[in-house]
Amino acid sequence: MNPNILISTGGGDPSNYLAALKAAGAQGEARYLPAPDLHYDGLLLAGGGDMEPARFGQPDCGSRDIDPARDGAELALLDAFFAAGKPVLAVCRGFQVVNVWLGGDLVQDLSPALAPFHGGGEGDRVHPVHAVEGSLLHRLYGPVFSVNSAHHQALGRLGRGLSVTARSEGGVAEAVEHETLPLIAVQFHPERMTGAKARPDTVDGGAVFRAFLNMVRNV
Repeated sequence: MNPNILISTGGGDPSNYLAALKAAGAQGEARYLPAPDLHYDGLLLAGGGDMEPARFGQPDCGSRDIDPARDGAELALLDAFFAAGKPVLAVCRGFQVVNVWLGGDLVQDLSPALAPFHGGGEGDRVHPVHAVEGSLLHRLYGPVFSVNSAHHQALGRLGRGLSVTARSEGGVAEAVEHETLPLIAVQFHPERMTGAKARPDTVDGGAVFRAFLNMVRNV
């Protein structure tokens, strides 16, 4: 039986996430503000707007599209799924939510020197990433590879137990791993780099979904 994954979204179109999960051998159910439901085999925190800065002890200094209700729902989901030992895949906003959940904070607006490489304008930006040897992304893609980006915030102080396992230009964190929790967390959008969304200028994002489902099946 294929794993069943809960996808927490901001209410937008979840079709890319659903398609990526299906191609990797799972089914997904996308919901806005879902209550924790441990009948699911894993959790996917999707991209979207920014977290409320008060959640990480800062005044608002450039955050956009804040949804406090979503923040609260996703922090509760992380409480429940990690307490149950169930794996989490965190993408873009989800990457940042995990860091805050673990006590870290965020850079609310990338510097003008870095912003053009990561967000702004139409479509994704493509840039190289350098992975730490021995990390998941290093095993999937090698030491240097290209990904997409569509964000204007980044990780600041790291949350408890996290280590950065991939960075892009200027030191922006692109992936983290946790010392004990079953977590795959990336700043880029693998669901827009696979299947019908595959692109010749990036790696295949489907490998991230397959790695996540392997984690789900092996817990």
